[in-house]
Amino acid sequence: MNYQQYYPVDVVNGPGTRVTLFVSGCEHRCRGCYNALTWKADSGLPFDAEMEDRVIADLSDARIRRRGLSLSGGDPLYPPNLAAVKRLLARVRAECPGKDVWCWTGYTLDQLTPAQCEVVALVDVLIDGKYDETQADASLVWRGSRNQLIHRLNGG
Repeated sequence: MNYQQYYPVDVVNGPGTRVTLFVSGCEHRCRGCYNALTWKADSGLPFDAEMEDRVIADLSDARIRRRGLSLSGGDPLYPPNLAAVKRLLARVRAECPGKDVWCWTGYTLDQLTPAQCEVVALVDVLIDGKYDETQADASLVWRGSRNQLIHRLNGG
């Protein structure tokens, strides 16, 4: 998996202070997407063990307390991303107790494959659905268009 951008301190993509990872790779290619640079799976930088360790270290850093991890993109549930995202989330659960995980995806809950469901089982809040510029609404919190839904899972 590659990633396009990483914010070790972010207050925009989810509640509280967070770390945010924008992964590369998306098959939805929504018209009007503000993050079209992330569509190509090979764009950006490799998400390697060193970068995974950095995410965990930033989440664990007591100097700047983070509420959790936000995953966006691209699409974290894009099939080629699943193994790396699942590995990262398993580490977050094991090594960063009390941190929540938010994930944005263009897939809807009813479209998820069994492999995608395994990843979603490690997520607290899932914002699902393709961005639809005909339903864009700048007043929405955590969503870009009215068709997207916020699912609070696992106590999220």
